Amino acid sequence: MNRIRRQEVEKTADIHRANLQKRLEHRLEVARTKGDENLIRILEREMQQL
Repeated sequence: MNRIRRQEVEKTADIHRANLQKRLEHRLEVARTKGDENLIRILEREMQQL
């Protein structure tokens, strides 16, 4: 039972991380479209931390 719970937690964490990555990529795309260099740098640093 404990092993199953751990697997569920890991799966949820993986899904969460993937969702964060997708959202961050979208925000970066929008920032690039707008030419917001400051925001681009911030978001690129966030991507490196993921």
